[in-house]
Amino acid sequence: VRSLKELLTYGLKGMAAYAEHAYNLGYKNDEVLAFMHRGMAATTEEHTADELVALVLECGKYGVDTMALLDKANTESYGNPEITSVNIGVRNNPAILISGHDLKDMEELLKQTEGTGVDVYTHSEMLPANYYPAFKKYEHFVGNYGNAWWKQKEEFASFNGPVLFTTNCIVPPKSSYMDRIYTTGASGFEGCEHIADRKNGEAKDFSVIIEHAKRLPSPTEIETGEIVGGFAHNQVIALADKVVDAVKTGAIRKFLVMAGCDGRMKDRDYYTEFAEKLPKDTVILTAGCAKYRYNKLPLGDIGGIPRVLDAGQCNDSYSLAVIALKLKEVFELNDINELPIAYNIAWYEQKAVIVLLALLYLGVKNIHLGPTLPAFLSPNVVNVLVENFGIGGIGTVDEDIAKMV
Repeated sequence: VRSLKELLTYGLKGMAAYAEHAYNLGYKNDEVLAFMHRGMAATTEEHTADELVALVLECGKYGVDTMALLDKANTESYGNPEITSVNIGVRNNPAILISGHDLKDMEELLKQTEGTGVDVYTHSEMLPANYYPAFKKYEHFVGNYGNAWWKQKEEFASFNGPVLFTTNCIVPPKSSYMDRIYTTGASGFEGCEHIADRKNGEAKDFSVIIEHAKRLPSPTEIETGEIVGGFAHNQVIALADKVVDAVKTGAIRKFLVMAGCDGRMKDRDYYTEFAEKLPKDTVILTAGCAKYRYNKLPLGDIGGIPRVLDAGQCNDSYSLAVIALKLKEVFELNDINELPIAYNIAWYEQKAVIVLLALLYLGVKNIHLGPTLPAFLSPNVVNVLVENFGIGGIGTVDEDIAKMV
């Protein structure tokens, strides 16, 4: 019972994170908010394990609704993501690095930096902002700098300019760059300047960070080249004929969903090795910062289809579900699990939990979750997930490729 209440709590936290991003763009779903109240209340009440299992699965249902709402908010506000080559080098101008997930903050920062001589780069989970048509019109929006959240200490030091956190994933800053860290929205860190929320429908005021950027040197280049992304559901469905043909001719044998979170632990090298060792007739579908384990590898393409299809942020995992459901329809299958898709997902925190619950609600089975199963899953709850959904952990790379492909 305690384990199920924990699972429900983490699911609600993840749902709340996604609901807030939608809310910031003026979108809300009262049924989702009502379920959040009911779910939180349930964690304080007496319930049987069976009742809580039902609530956890219902949480997955509302997780799908919340991700659909956020997808609608993002695409109606900024257009459908497009296939985009993102620059990972630097220019010679002073610059601001924006991290996190909040696209409203991204929009307002780009507007306020226009014409100031200050460039803007994305970091970690903000990378997919590069795929939205509305942001491409800004000439001072340069590209992406760095990798996943856990490499902040090295990358923020070399960036030289101020860094804006719009949501979570702050690593306690080094004193050498702490005065360059700004937070806003739900993020904050003691000793760092916080930019106030919007008032009366007006934009946030980013003038303090812009003026700070002007006084600092341009970023130090840490890599060069481009990475390709923008494969959200609308873009992939536009390529559906090509994808379906590749599957029917055997050019693509299998899709591997490798969404989720990254972390600093050595055991996450598993995901890099897994991507490197996958047979050349497989395609990775990804979303979230887990992609930084393999999105810069030279994995090539299959008939023009890149072998890593990046749908976006962790909240864009919804796109991967939409793509799967569309393929199920195109191939005229009765069950989503009949598709040539396997799931090897890296989890770290609550947003990965709501993505997992959403996939379970959609009927997806045999999901592999790693690098370790969440500690709040008791043996009995793991048994329920294994028996009903075929959930499993990960083993060695070679064993798992043999099992999944």
